[in-house]
Amino acid sequence: MLANALLLSTVVMTVLLFGVASAGDYLAPYRWAILRGYAGQIAAFLAIAFVNLTALFYVAGRLLFLKDTGRKLAHVEKQLRTRSTIAQELSDRLES
Repeated sequence: MLANALLLSTVVMTVLLFGVASAGDYLAPYRWAILRGYAGQIAAFLAIAFVNLTALFYVAGRLLFLKDTGRKLAHVEKQLRTRSTIAQELSDRLES
């Protein structure tokens, strides 16, 4: 799930960077002056935006794709409480 969030964040950041680069064509003569003066702030902003996008996609993925987790865990717990489980050792731990 984290790998999917990282992939989506990378794609979104790449699209945004290309969009900003194409919209800022008129700044091309000043590109090196801007990078020399503000490279640290630009890198910090991009890193924070990337982390926030990754967190957003991770949370969205958990909410969308792990809806039935509680029901599945209840099924596993019910299976563990019966004697006909594969994981006999876990059943013994639950009884004690």
